[in-house]
Order: sequence, then C-alpha cells, then structure tokens
Amino acid sequence: MLALVLVSYAMIVIDNSIVITGLPAIRAGLGFSTVGLSWVQNAYALAFGGLMLLGARAGDLLGRQRVFMAGLAIFTAASLAIGLAMSPAWLIVSRAIQGAGAAILAPATLALLSTSYPEGPERNRVLGWYGAVGGITASIGLVAGGVVADLVSWRAGFFINVPIGAVLIWAARRYIAETPQQPGRFDLAGATFSTFGVVALVYGLVHAAEESWLHAGTAVPLAAGVVLVALFVRAERHAKQPILPLRLFASAQRSSANAARVLFVGAAMGFFFYSTQYLQGVLGMRPLLAGIAFFPSMLVNFLGALAAPRLVRRVGAHVVLPAAIFISLVGMAWLGQVRADSPFLLGVALPMVLVGAGMGASLSLLTISGVAGVQPRDAGSASGLVGVAHQLGGALGLSILVVAFASSTVPAGTAGVVELSHRISMALSTGAVLLALALFLVLAFVVRHIPAPVSKVPSSTH
Repeated sequence: MLALVLVSYAMIVIDNSIVITGLPAIRAGLGFSTVGLSWVQNAYALAFGGLMLLGARAGDLLGRQRVFMAGLAIFTAASLAIGLAMSPAWLIVSRAIQGAGAAILAPATLALLSTSYPEGPERNRVLGWYGAVGGITASIGLVAGGVVADLVSWRAGFFINVPIGAVLIWAARRYIAETPQQPGRFDLAGATFSTFGVVALVYGLVHAAEESWLHAGTAVPLAAGVVLVALFVRAERHAKQPILPLRLFASAQRSSANAARVLFVGAAMGFFFYSTQYLQGVLGMRPLLAGIAFFPSMLVNFLGALAAPRLVRRVGAHVVLPAAIFISLVGMAWLGQVRADSPFLLGVALPMVLVGAGMGASLSLLTISGVAGVQPRDAGSASGLVGVAHQLGGALGLSILVVAFASSTVPAGTAGVVELSHRISMALSTGAVLLALALFLVLAFVVRHIPAPVSKVPSSTH
C-alpha cells in the first residue's frame, strides 16, 4: 500500500514538473500564444485547487480505495488525451481534467497514509518519505522534461503515465483495503461554494501575476472568491455533514501549520520560477542544463525529508521544524543577492542547496502538523485542506513575487541581463520575507503544541 501511494503521488508531482521544462516545445508544436501558454499550467491549477475539498470528502464518504482508483483513472485518461492533443483548446481542456483527477487522487494518498499508520514516530517516518518523494520527483521532472522534449517529444512525458496508471489501478484493487463508507450525502452547497470560491481566488491570484492587483480581471475574481468563501463558511456551520468540518480549525497547530504552508510554498514557487529565469536568462543555460543545476538542491531536499523523522525522534519537531525553515530562509535571502556577475558556486549553487535542504524537512513536518490529531472520519477533509493550502500558496506566492519583480526600482542605465538579474534579486528577496513570516507562525503557534520526544522509541517493522 505504501509503495502504491508513493508512486501515485510521484506520478502527480513529476508530471507537473515535466510540463514546466516542456512548455517551449508545447508552444512550438501546437502554436500557443504567449498568454495562452500560461493556461497549460493555470487550467490544471484551477481544477486541482478548486476540486480538492470535494475530492477529499469523497474519500471519507465513499471509501478511499474506490476514490483512489477513480482519481488514478481520470488522471491516466487525461494524460493520454494530452499526449494526443492536436490543438491548444484540446490540450487545455485535457489539463483541466487531469487537474480534477489529481484533486481526487492527491488527498486520497495522504489520507490513506494518515489512517493506515498510528500518530507518532511511525507516521512521521512515512510522511517524511511522502515529502521526500515530492521533492526528488519534482527535480527529476525538471530534468526529464528537458531531456524528453529535446530528444523525443513533449508528448512522451504524458504517454508514460498510461501504462504506469494502468498498473497502479490493478495493484490498488488487489493490495489496498477499502475503508468503511460513512452514511450520508454530499454537502452540495458547501461543495459548490468551496469549488467556485477556490477557483475564483486561484484565478484572481494567477491573473495578478499576469496583469496587476488593480486590474478588473484580478480584483473581481478575488472579491467574488472572498464572498464565496464567506458563504462556504456559513453553509458549513449549518450543514449536517459538511464537506469541510469547521472543527478542523479548532486546532491552532493545524491552522497555523497550513497558514505557514501557504507562505512557504509561495516562496518555494518563486524559488523555482525565478531561479530558472536566472539560470537561463542571465547565465544563458539551456533548459536541460538549468534542470540539472537544480539537482543538488533537490537531492538535499530528498535527504532532508528522509532525515527529518530521525531528527524529530532525537531532538523533537519543535526544534527541527523551525530550524529547517530557517535554513531555507538563509538560502533564499542569500540567493536574493544575486547579480549578473555573481560567482555560480558561492552566489547561486550554494544558496540553492540551502533552500533545498530546508525545504524537504519543512514541508514534511508541516504536513504532519497539518493532520495532527485528526479523527479517521475527517482524514480526507484534513488532507484536502493541506492540499488547498498548497495550491493557494503557490498561486499567491507567485503573484506577490511577480509584482515585486515588475515594480522593483532599477538603477539608471541598467538594461539586459543586468536589469533582469536585479529584478530577479528583488523577487527572491521578497520570497525570503514570506519564509520569515512562515517561521514566525511556526514559532508562535505551532511548536508550542508539538509534544517533546520520548527518550526511547520502539522499533517498527513497517
């Protein structure tokens, strides 16, 4: 079961990373416009974020094995459709359907782990692996996307999901036990308000990154999103079986961990987005080499996520979590000092490694705090809430950093790569501010609720 869950999660992450480095080839192959190309990512993000809570609650009510397999089937079928796409519209619609499959599959993977392993060292170790898989497969996807697009075709990255998905569906039916179904029905009002509310928020944040915060295409969706979220909260207070039980927000540890996740993921998105621009736009690297340049930071990301549970058993999560965020903060602040003539090893590569070193452990431990103390009946909803925080964080962080990039004051007489490096520096420095805010939330509201480690932990056979 653990292997199936981790491979399924890896398929989601690596597929999204492959798209990033494959975008130039997709644009050339299907004739996308510059603005239209952004919707290859945006359509996926909107469906993923908007349907996450609905997909999570479906697992609680209908059984997680059944929902896990349904998510796999939708994601796999959409991957085939993307690989066969003959027009921009075909590709964008298929990406939206793929995002819907991911919205069903992703919370099911986390909920299966949360309910299959008891809270404590055993679950922490497994969730550490979960975070490590996300980090290392994101790096593999960045490299693989460039290799596949250069040597084969951008379509190959999507076609490979088809046999993998088919095997996973077969194995899930055989090796994952079905969880009991909860009696009741879906909270249709809550599902409607949450879906359209999150879609409106994500759309507004994405549009802010493309235009400005005051543009009508930004302000109207954001205002609508706020109203819909307020209506969603009101509906959940009166629903007999809410799609998102408001009791999940009663825990300061979970709520603050999810808020810190929004900030951390926002900074991480900026790290990938602007580091890629610096490597290619300032240093002149090809996409393949730029992807390889990320590998050391993603390797320490992987190792940090694996080491986190062991460190937690020794010194406690109340020490490891803020320390990990602080390491990423130092790396991001350092990277924010890049200039056009910065030495690659000391000015770029080393701070990138520091960002990655803290990233794996931070996200793993924030995930643990985000589902801490949740009853099995609410495991899916809590997992969906973690996923929504992740999606909103990515959209919010990127939009904030794009504004910082565009509005930064450029010294007179600068142009070309010098101007680009200056703007990238300002954007990455803003990412460091987001990490500082995440660190504050963790220190103020999360670590005080984390129990101290016991002196001796029994060994596990898992």
